[in-house]
Amino acid sequence: MFPTNYSDILKLIDAIDPVQYGKTRNYMDGAVTKLSPYISRGIISTKQIAKAVLDKGYKPYEIEIFLKELAWRDYFQQVWIAKKNEIDKDLKQVQSNVSNHQIPAAVTAHQTGITAIDNAIAALYETGYMHNHLRMYVASLCCNVVQSHWHQPAQWMYYHLLDADWASNALSWQWTAGCFSSKKYYANQENINKYCHTHQQNTFLDVSYENIEDIVLPEELSTLTELALTTNLPEVAPLNIDDNLPFCIYNFYNMDCNWLTELNANRILLLEPDFFKKYPVSDKTIRFVLDLSKNIKNIQVFVGSFDDLFGMVAPEKIHFKEHPTNQHYKGIQYSRDWMFEEVTGYYPSFFSYWKKGEKYLK
Repeated sequence: MFPTNYSDILKLIDAIDPVQYGKTRNYMDGAVTKLSPYISRGIISTKQIAKAVLDKGYKPYEIEIFLKELAWRDYFQQVWIAKKNEIDKDLKQVQSNVSNHQIPAAVTAHQTGITAIDNAIAALYETGYMHNHLRMYVASLCCNVVQSHWHQPAQWMYYHLLDADWASNALSWQWTAGCFSSKKYYANQENINKYCHTHQQNTFLDVSYENIEDIVLPEELSTLTELALTTNLPEVAPLNIDDNLPFCIYNFYNMDCNWLTELNANRILLLEPDFFKKYPVSDKTIRFVLDLSKNIKNIQVFVGSFDDLFGMVAPEKIHFKEHPTNQHYKGIQYSRDWMFEEVTGYYPSFFSYWKKGEKYLK
């Protein structure tokens, strides 16, 4: 479903229909790009995608919906940079009506009784992908119907997503739960049927929006469960290091095979156990990362901490890309590629971020 060869990824970018995307993206069979796993892993960037599409002659106003969706990813990253670990907690206001800090067992077992949601969760386990609209439905069900605090269900979804991006994931869950937005997001059965092409009736969500906040917790969602999420990191061969060369460090959020290719260097994919203890991911996601790394010429994989590998290396020999999760790195830091390089820092809303950045679109 998700090719890992770089030339095939470029073909996916070339195949984007931004106009159809704008018209159909909310439907399960809409013209979505499915590029999010590659953006999250840093093998391509929002800037690269936006440029490729605009270079085809589209005017920004013609494809504004598409460009905004790209910008949302950068916006969430800018919030993470500014707020750091604060995004692990309710950011703008406390989530209201929280009755538990677990996750409904029916959600993890894809047995909620809502066909579209159950099918999407089963597909998530199989493919590592879930349509964005379904993610909102699942989050709304957990947070606003079952009244679970957003954090543990968000960890569960992040664990299974190939596009695991803690900023986009955590802040989207907070947006749905009403602690990174002005109100909670609800979806009733009519809405789900429309966008998922289902025809269910008489479910616990088959109510009007006027009455949706008064839903009585259905029996099938009353059992809660605790998560035990762990990451299985690979066994790897010993590194073959040339001490005369500098080091280019890749990681879970930087798999850019075009980065510093002109530099003769040791190229290391660093997989730190402490990072994956805090942000656990599935075996499928680890395989995806390892397969993507094959696009990087002469890449070697190291499982261990930054200090284990580079504790005795002069910082000027180490090159890495900026990210909120590698503040402990030492060396020469490079910026990531952003849609709006001129727009940085915290903006309290996406609208304010977009208004600042859209004038730089060409």
